[in-house]
Amino acid sequence: MQKTSQQYDAVIQDCRSLFIKKMSDYGSAWRILRLPSLTDQLFIKAQRIRQLQENEVRKVDEGEMPEFVGIINYAIMALIQLELGVVENPDLTVDEAVILYDKQLKISKELMLNKNHDYGEAWRDMRVSSLTDLILQKILRVKQIEDNSGKTLVSEGIDANYQDMINYAVFALIHLNN
Repeated sequence: MQKTSQQYDAVIQDCRSLFIKKMSDYGSAWRILRLPSLTDQLFIKAQRIRQLQENEVRKVDEGEMPEFVGIINYAIMALIQLELGVVENPDLTVDEAVILYDKQLKISKELMLNKNHDYGEAWRDMRVSSLTDLILQKILRVKQIEDNSGKTLVSEGIDANYQDMINYAVFALIHLNN
């Protein structure tokens, strides 16, 4: 489990660095996005990964790794939006956004560590394509919950699904880095 925690942190360090650079370039323009818009961005990224995994020919010279990074960062943005709500104008400094990013990431990592303990690191024997499919499934679940105005009868909420997307994407990046 110590190795997993270290690998997780190494992946997140790259994601966080990109988030900070994009915040410096664009500010917090993403704060105007409603949750369904963020979910659709996640869908586009996951669908592209699936296409890259299935297609032999690539017309754009980018691989799966940047898309998994995008899934992590968009899911964290969605969790921040869930907590703070949507705004009409960008309202966060880089420092404020990074504090919120780190807070959501800490919650997601704790969830990963708890589940990893209970599941015995089963993800290590999974294929990256299976992790992609699980992310797509979580996205479709979120879309359905959004279509149900956020109501569920017996299921976990939207936040748990975003957290799982983050963790599956981290696992995929750990696999791809090895």
